Amino acid sequence: MGGPFDFSLNAEDRLGVLSSTAPVAEGAASLHIDAAAVQAFAKAHGQMEAPRPGEDGLHCTFLKPRRFLNYLLVLEALNFCFWDTEPRWRVPAAGGLHDGYWALAAALRRAIREDRLPLWEGEFLAELNEVQLRRMLRGSGRPPPLMEERLANLREAGRVLCSQWGGEFANLVESCAGNAPELAQAIVRDFPSFRDEAVWRGRKVRFYKRAQICVADLARMLPGHPLGRLRGLEQLTAFADYKVPQVLRKEGILVPAPELARRMDRKEELAAGSLEEVELRAATIWACEWIARALASHSPAGQLAPSAAEVDYLLWSAGQDKTGLPPYHRTRTIYY
Repeated sequence: MGGPFDFSLNAEDRLGVLSSTAPVAEGAASLHIDAAAVQAFAKAHGQMEAPRPGEDGLHCTFLKPRRFLNYLLVLEALNFCFWDTEPRWRVPAAGGLHDGYWALAAALRRAIREDRLPLWEGEFLAELNEVQLRRMLRGSGRPPPLMEERLANLREAGRVLCSQWGGEFANLVESCAGNAPELAQAIVRDFPSFRDEAVWRGRKVRFYKRAQICVADLARMLPGHPLGRLRGLEQLTAFADYKVPQVLRKEGILVPAPELARRMDRKEELAAGSLEEVELRAATIWACEWIARALASHSPAGQLAPSAAEVDYLLWSAGQDKTGLPPYHRTRTIYY
């Protein structure tokens, strides 16, 4: 069993995310994880509890569970790359103007509630066109980036649902019998746009950000329904994106080398799959793993500490308050 601040595995790694990112985080040349900062953060925050964001009400939980699951797949198929120069994409809802992920949630809710679009129908998704998508995601400012890729993801989701799962994501979920890691693996297997992998010094590296967050969101949003009762959620890792490393850098936990720090501070784009970008994501996963281990070491006997995935959610929530945050790294990618 590994210690709190090494790269050994403490448990089964069915997804291969921890085992494939460990050599990257350990051997990274562009940044490092500060173990002392991890320990200090864990001591200062004790039993971390995430606030339930008010924007959670933007999710379409009013749908019947089986329709909701198709909506959830749509949400996660589009859940990537919201950063842009001003004026950024923003969508009005519930008396506010939302950007980023919450703009997406607001747009999908509007599409279902006001535009009466059947986003739960695989046939509709498979035949969606660009004009329909742009109207669905209409808002102020620039349209969200990577629109062609977003359309391709939705069409893929519709095709796969119709050809393999009777048009219902719920059928895939049921086939995994409540096993969270198996569900994430099935999503990666059947939907290529969720196959979030890279190569680092000749090694395949697995991240599976959107597949894992789809599983975590299902359990979080349908906690009282059989489809949402998943076991093995503690085996999920952090969801390596651009917001969580931003918070980790603020806390002194992720420490980029001077050249990478300069590039991030100048808001230069890091190419997807580049050495620095892969190392940054791998270090994010292991920083959250170390925080979870440190929190566990401080927890009273019999009291569960947050998992690495829960730590990720706590940090992501903290990152919605932009006060004092350094610039996040910028990468154009469909994976986060």
